[in-house]
Amino acid sequence: MQPTNVMNVYSSKGDVAYGELRRLILSGELTPGSRLAQYELADSLKMSITPLREAIRRLSSEGLVEMDSHRDVRVAQMSAQEARQLFEVRLSLDPTAAELAAARRTDQDILFMRSALSRLVPVTRQWGEEGLQAHREFHRALYVASHNDVLIRLLDDVWDKSDRYRRVGLELPSGDEPRFRDLDEHRQLFDLVVAGDVAGTGELMRRHITESLTASAIRALEEREGVTSRELA
Repeated sequence: MQPTNVMNVYSSKGDVAYGELRRLILSGELTPGSRLAQYELADSLKMSITPLREAIRRLSSEGLVEMDSHRDVRVAQMSAQEARQLFEVRLSLDPTAAELAAARRTDQDILFMRSALSRLVPVTRQWGEEGLQAHREFHRALYVASHNDVLIRLLDDVWDKSDRYRRVGLELPSGDEPRFRDLDEHRQLFDLVVAGDVAGTGELMRRHITESLTASAIRALEEREGVTSRELA
């Protein structure tokens, strides 16, 4: 029985290492292109190198870290191509989830969305991480109301990976007006879901995504990389 217990311990520690490294990467605390000091990270997490390497393999399969032939591990660089791909997937999935939420939301879903809505602030430099977190919580409350487990898992992953690009958008000097419009659209989305307006919810969500921080980040990254910009719609 002991080998099974040991494997379970390693599995648990691997999950802890994976969760923490993923958080550090997506939050930008581990910057794109930076080298991971594996033994230092293992020490800081109070674990051996084995579960940390397990976590790194998982992150590599997600494209969040890159390993070279010398076994160096670096945080994956951000790119306009990945940002656009995430944007295109979200543009397909989020409106569908919103439409399903308008059709299927329960009283409890409405309570969760209303609570998340009350914590929203404009996603500007002034509010920073607080604004991003509240924004994320509202959108998740909305797409969880779709009651489609596969769709929820897919959107969780897309939203996680888009977080790095939202922070790029947050740094852009685009003025506060678009972000206040964005805030008002969240209130409109909530009202449409509560009213059960399936078509209206989907239409507004598509427009909301097209004018999102990720869309702003794509334009900035394409300009930085010298890529010819394509219409974000």
